[in-house]
Amino acid sequence: MKNYKDVCSEVESLKEAMVDTLAEMVKIPAISPSYGYEGEYDKAEKLLEIIKDWPFDKVERYDAPDERAKNGIRPNILAYYYGEDEKAPRLWILSHLDVVPPGDLAKWTVTEPFKPLVKDGKIYGRGSEDNGQSIVSSLYAMKALMNLSIRPKGSVILAFVSDEETGSEKGLKWLMENHPELFKKDDLVIVPDGGNSDGSFIEVAEKSILWLKVKVQGKQVHASMPQKGLNAHRVALEFAYNFDKLLHEKYNRQNALFDPPVSTFEPTMASNPADSPNIVPGEHELVFDCRILPEYKIEQILSDAQKTAEEIKKKFQKGDLPEIHFEILQRLDAPLPTDPNSQIVKSLQKALSDLRENEPKVGGIGGGTFAAHFRELGIPAVVWATLDEMAHQPNEYAKISNIVEDAKVIATLALN
Repeated sequence: MKNYKDVCSEVESLKEAMVDTLAEMVKIPAISPSYGYEGEYDKAEKLLEIIKDWPFDKVERYDAPDERAKNGIRPNILAYYYGEDEKAPRLWILSHLDVVPPGDLAKWTVTEPFKPLVKDGKIYGRGSEDNGQSIVSSLYAMKALMNLSIRPKGSVILAFVSDEETGSEKGLKWLMENHPELFKKDDLVIVPDGGNSDGSFIEVAEKSILWLKVKVQGKQVHASMPQKGLNAHRVALEFAYNFDKLLHEKYNRQNALFDPPVSTFEPTMASNPADSPNIVPGEHELVFDCRILPEYKIEQILSDAQKTAEEIKKKFQKGDLPEIHFEILQRLDAPLPTDPNSQIVKSLQKALSDLRENEPKVGGIGGGTFAAHFRELGIPAVVWATLDEMAHQPNEYAKISNIVEDAKVIATLALN
């Protein structure tokens, strides 16, 4: 492995600069307009300012229109560092600029969300781990190569995109739909937006996600005269029981890539407008959170929901009631997994094995990342980083050692 010791030493020398850069990024609340904020404009400007004198071969900015955001745009930045071999696959390192809202400020006990604090080997602040840590790791992996005048084997593209936290409609998905020429089938992709505390987990597969709201309409009456109405709560309970039972019996296949290795179907929310013990509710809503193995299709689940609803309606029928309707709150159809024997997986495993003592493991997750969008295009993508999994939590932090060590892995991967 050429020059890797010199590169790792150079990465170490950049530790202070990494800390300073992440602190500057954390100060900027790049939160989606969907949450009532301005978006990523200021953070993108800061990033461009930081790298303006770095010898990237090309830096491009693609602004997705969004009238809700500052200056009406959601910026996406691509920074290219060309490789020695024009025929070698390009390596994408894909991070996101946006962060989630701070949540309950009273729970931030170490520092305020956007006042970064360095303490005990950690940088505290909203977005420090998700996804600031990986923004900085990828940047300074390339800075180490640049400082040593070393070119990667194939070209490296650092992508810093908007809107990951609220669906990527103005970020990666927008880029793929409006600029498909940017992507090639032989590209290799790392999304450093998930992982575990020792950096040994490489995610190659995701479950499909379906958040399904069930709305039941009955007839509200006084609880002492239930025969005059139709209890929407009871209808909803019956539906939930039968639908839940059907899902677990029918979709029971196991896939060892995942933990847990099965599809999960969890009733999570329930509500109705009855605000007194003596009211039979005429409306009731409940939500199922479904994480479905990629072997199954979401359309099958929706079809079974409709069939179950028809059966329940017949059982409780009073005139035109009950009515049962569905609303899809979120849907992500998982593409086929990245092949565990693909080049990106094998190359990352080798880099981790060379630099760390732990043995990397390959698997799948129940959540969704924008690696799925690459997989939909047939481009192999992995999700990997070394994280304490503090994302979206009060007192979020990034370990400084994780930033540095991940930069070494990215630089080593680029070399080989």
